[in-house]
Amino acid sequence: EPSIGLHPRDTQRLVGVLESLRDLGNTVIVVEHEEEVMYAADQIIDIGPEAGTGGGNVVFQGNWEEIRGINLNPADPSEAEFASKTLAFLLGQDKIPVPFVRRKSLHTLEIRGARENNLKDIDVDIPLNTLTVVTGVSGSGKSTLIRKILYPALMRNQGEFSEEIGKFDSLSGSLDRIQSIEMIDQNPIGKSSRSNPVTYIKAYDSIRQIMSDLPLSKARGYKPSHFSFNVDGGRCEICQGEGQVKVEMQFMADIYLKCEGCNGNRFKQGVLEVQYEGKNISDILDLTVDEAIAFFSQKEQKLVEKLLPLQEVGLGYVGLGQSSNTLSGGEAQRVKLASFLGKGSSNKGKMLFIFDEPTTGLHFHDIKKLLKAMNALVDQGDSVIVIEHNMEVIKCADWIIDLGPEGGDKGGYLTFAGTPEDMLHLENNYTAQFLKGKL
Repeated sequence: EPSIGLHPRDTQRLVGVLESLRDLGNTVIVVEHEEEVMYAADQIIDIGPEAGTGGGNVVFQGNWEEIRGINLNPADPSEAEFASKTLAFLLGQDKIPVPFVRRKSLHTLEIRGARENNLKDIDVDIPLNTLTVVTGVSGSGKSTLIRKILYPALMRNQGEFSEEIGKFDSLSGSLDRIQSIEMIDQNPIGKSSRSNPVTYIKAYDSIRQIMSDLPLSKARGYKPSHFSFNVDGGRCEICQGEGQVKVEMQFMADIYLKCEGCNGNRFKQGVLEVQYEGKNISDILDLTVDEAIAFFSQKEQKLVEKLLPLQEVGLGYVGLGQSSNTLSGGEAQRVKLASFLGKGSSNKGKMLFIFDEPTTGLHFHDIKKLLKAMNALVDQGDSVIVIEHNMEVIKCADWIIDLGPEGGDKGGYLTFAGTPEDMLHLENNYTAQFLKGKL
C-alpha cells in the first residue's frame, strides 16, 4: 500500500515511479486500494469476495481490456465476475453517492494565529455539528493544525492535557458546545493481548452474564467472573486465559505456542462444560460478529444491539475473541468508532471526533460503511473532523478546509474553506482538480 498518506497529486507521481520501474524491465507487485494505482495496472488480481471468513478466493484476474468486457448484469447473479466488489466500483456500477444537502453550521471553533511548524500564522474557523474534512497535499500542515494545535488546546480547555501545544494566539468560539473530545487514530485498542473487540465495546459483560445464568452455572456456583479471562477462577491458569504461551527466545523473535493445559480454549474444563444452545464460552468467542448476531438474535436482543455497531462499520468478519494485537490499524480505528456508535453517551450531541486518515487500508466498500457511521455521529448532533486525502470522503464533506498550496516550506497557508461545490471554482488547487472528477 505505497499510496498510504498520499494526496492524489502525490499518488500520480508514485504511479510514474512504479511505471518507470516496470519500463526498466522489473516486475512490480502492489497491494493497493487506491483507484489511481488500479487504473495504471497492467494486471489486476482481486481477492474476496468479502473479508475474513468470507474472503480468500480469487474473484477476478485479468487486464483492463478484459475488465471493460465484463457483463456486470449477468442472467445468473452467482457468476464470479459479478462477485468482485472492486470491479463494481471501478466500472461505476457501485459508487459512494454525493450527499443531497450539505449541513450548515451555526457554531464554530475559531483558531487564530496558528504558526507551528510550517503554518504561516493562519486563522481557521472550524464548523461544529458537521462533517468537516481537512485536506491538502502531503506535508501541507494538516496534522500540525489539528493534532498539535486544535486537539491539545481543546483538551487543555477541558483541563485534561499537559503536553506541549503548538504555537498559536487564541482558540475561541462555541467552546461550551463541546464536552468531550475523542481522537480516533490507528493505535491498537488494548495494551494486553487478552483485549479484543467484544471487551472493548462492552458486549462481553452481557455474554458472561448469559453464561452464568444457565442452570449448570448456578448449580456449580459459577459467577460472571468465571467466564472472564482477566481474573482467576474459570480461566486456564497455565496460559492465564491467553490460549497460548509465549516462549522467549534469546536471539530471535518470541514464539507463541498453543497452551497444552487448555488446548487453546482459554478456560478450565469445568467452565467449558457450560453450554448455551450447544456452544461453550470458547465456541462463542470463536464466532465472527456476523455469526454471533445470527446466533443470539432469537433470545438475546440486548447483546445483539451491542454487537450491531461492529457490523455497521464493516467489521462483521472479525472474531469476537480475536486478540486486539491481530487487528490492523484501520480495524482498530473502526472498533473505536463502533464503541461510540453503541454507547448511549451522556455527552451525545456535545462530542467532537477527530479522525486521522481513517480510510488507510480500506476498500471502497468499507469506505462507504465508514462514511455511513461518521454521518450517524453527526446526525446525533456530534461534530466530526477528518484529516483525509481520499476523494470519496472529501466529496461527502459538509465543509472542506484545504491547506497548501505545496508541502513543507511552500505549504502552511489556508488555501480554501467552504463546501465541495464552491471548491470546484478554484484554479491551481490540487484538491479541487481531483474533486472535479468526483462531483
